[in-house]
This record gives sequence, C-alpha cells and structure tokens, in this order.
Amino acid sequence: MDRKNLVIVGGGSTYTLGIVMSLIEEKANFPLKSITFYDIDAERQEKIAKAAAIMLEEHYPELEQFNYTTDKAAAFKNIDTAFIQIRTGGLAMRELDEQIPIKHGAIGQETSGAGGMAYGLRSIKDMTELIRDIRQYSKDAWILNYTNPAAIVGLALKREFPEDNRILNICDMPIAIMKSYADLLDKDVWELVPEYFGLNHFGWFSKILDEEGNDLTQELKGKIINGDFIPTDKEIANDESWIQTFRKARQMLIDFPEFLPNTYLQYYLYPDDLAKKESPDNTRARQVINGREKRVHELCDHIVAQQTTKDIHVESDIHGVYMIRAAASLIFNLKETFIVMVENNGVIANLPNDALVEVPAMLTNNGPKAFAVGDIPTFYKGLIENQHASEKLIVEAYYEKSYTKLQQAMTLNRTIVHAPKAKAILDDLIEANKDYWPEFK
Repeated sequence: MDRKNLVIVGGGSTYTLGIVMSLIEEKANFPLKSITFYDIDAERQEKIAKAAAIMLEEHYPELEQFNYTTDKAAAFKNIDTAFIQIRTGGLAMRELDEQIPIKHGAIGQETSGAGGMAYGLRSIKDMTELIRDIRQYSKDAWILNYTNPAAIVGLALKREFPEDNRILNICDMPIAIMKSYADLLDKDVWELVPEYFGLNHFGWFSKILDEEGNDLTQELKGKIINGDFIPTDKEIANDESWIQTFRKARQMLIDFPEFLPNTYLQYYLYPDDLAKKESPDNTRARQVINGREKRVHELCDHIVAQQTTKDIHVESDIHGVYMIRAAASLIFNLKETFIVMVENNGVIANLPNDALVEVPAMLTNNGPKAFAVGDIPTFYKGLIENQHASEKLIVEAYYEKSYTKLQQAMTLNRTIVHAPKAKAILDDLIEANKDYWPEFK
C-alpha cells in the first residue's frame, strides 16, 4: 500500500488524541506519510499537537512528517484524505444551544431538537468554506465529515457540491452501539454484520448477523431486555450520561421490540420525560467542559511535561478506528461495508429520494455503494419522514433566510411540537446566534 497524506481538521478537538492513537494501531491498514492538524484556534490545537507529536515519535517512527497549522494552504495542499470534526462557536455556544431549550421546558441537546438546529445552522457556512478550500488545493482528496449534526450538514453539502462524490458523511454512533452488542454476544465488534436503516441519529438495526450469516438478533434482544444494556466503548463507558442513555435504549426496545434503536431516538420518543430531568446549570456541555475536556488537556500537559508516553496510558477508540478503516476502504478500494450517509435514491424504497439516509454501504474507490433496504414499516416511515422534513426545512431556511421555515422546522420536531414553544425558543436562539447565523426574515 502506498503511504498517504492526512489532514485532521479540528486538530484541537478533545477527540484528536484518540484518533492519533487509532492511526498508530491501524498503521498497517492505513499507512501514512504525513499527518497535519488544522484548526482556527491555535492555542487549543497546540496543546493537543505537542502531546500528539511525542506519541507519534515514539509509536509511529515510519511517519515522515507531522505538522500543525492554522494556514489553509499548508494544511490542504497535496493531501489524500481529510477528517473533519469542527465545532463552530465552540463549547460556549454548545452550552447556549442546550440552556435555551431547557429554559422553555424542552430538551437541550447538541445534535437533536432545537440545539441541533442551532449547531447545524452555525456549521453550514464553515463547512462549505472548508470544502471549497480543500478542493482548491487537493481536488481529488477523500473528505470524511463527521461534524455534527451530520444530517443537517450533509444536506447542505449535497446542495452546495452536488457533483462531488468524494465527500462522505459518516457517524460513529452505530459502531459505538455495536461495540456493546458485541460484548453482550461475546464477539469482536468487527465480526458483526449489521442491517440498519434511518437518518443520522435517527435509525434502527433491523438485524445483527455474524460473518457466517447466522442471525443473532433475537439472542441479542433477549440479552438486552432480560439484562442490562450499557456502553462499553472506552470513551463513554464510565460516563454517567451515556450509561443512562444506553439504559433508555433498553426501554425503547421493550416498548418497540421490532427493531434495535439508535440511542439518540430517546430524545424523540420520550421528550417530556427527558426534558423534566434537564438543568440549565448542569448541561451536557458543562459536563464535557468539566469532564472530558479537562481530562484530555491534563493528559496532554502530563505527556508534554514528561516528554514521553511510556508511563501514560493513551487508548485508541472505536470512533477513530471506524473513520480510519472507512477511509482505507475508500482509498485502497477494499470494498468493506460501513454504515454511512448516502442520498436515498430508492435505497429505502418508500422514503423520498432526496433524503440523506444512513444505511450499510460498500466503500469503494468510486464511493459508497449502498445496499437496498426496500420498504420499511409505516411507524418508522412516518417518524423518518417527519424528521427529514424538519431537517430539510432547516437547510432551506438557511439559504432562503426564512424565519417561517425555521419556525415550521422547530414545530415539526418531536422534541418540541408545541408551536408557541417553538417560536419562543427560536427567537432566543436567533438572539444568541446573531454573530453566526444569517439574518432571518
């Protein structure tokens, strides 16, 4: 395999160290010549990059070059692939995304409901500019985008770049859920073959098979319903919020036993229950600031102070490995199957063709080749069409600067529903995002 050049956009992310460790573990499958970090926040990126440089020097001596920069030309010239993980407005704006809906008695969550709309509207402009910049310097690079909310961002990118077939929108939540499935079944996660359908953060596993084609679905459902269901991916296994989220997925399966749900469906199926538990003084953003961000930054400081990782435990994560193996399949034409987002075009036969659906697809050097799902049952079709309509209206509102369409999108969303509540939340979010959003008429 030829060694490739990779840029990680959002190099200052607290997830970047895990990706670097994953790149080290996966170097035989995805050999690299160079790694570059790019971020607009030089100080935040430098903290991560200095620790990453020591990790790479010790564990990836084959790597010819590691750089970090805020210069687009230096970052994007002559790359083979880009991983994009940006957060426009940072964690400060995420906290407002969560606090404002909570104040009005709705769910405050960064990718779902009103918070997801706010984050998505901020992301569109920066993501569009990033793709244009990358294409200016590397017209054939594969771009793997996992910037949230991926459904809104993906619809906007499809609108902006309809002919660019080297942009792949991908999410790690299905594989994180499958990690828990694998541990329940005493299997390696990569031995499982999922059948899945839906939208990003809004889907269901219809079957879980093994590599020999044996159907493990009923056994898995029984283990979840009759036991406990908790996260086992190392990044989230000890996080109380994620523990409660996975246990809610067990309740979803009890209530709707036909298919195995994505954990994010809790926000849409039990919005009133979850909203009652929310506190504007203890948002998920605040938990991340005081938890993962603090922990990762302290780890970086420790690595830099010691100038070694020999007595420091840095782990890869399923998130990073999933992105890396997907990229390898695209670049080296491995034809492996991953759950990714693709334009529907009949994949789910009874959903709109323009929906950005999340389904298993074979990843080739000509892009994803999705496997047909066929018709889905009425209950799931109705839920998905409602969610797709809300997300489509958000993107249309952005380009048309339409207040009306945003209000419609918010009212459609199952986490809000009540029209006066939707308007009140929207007006507060507009004020909070006046430096990021277009002016809506």
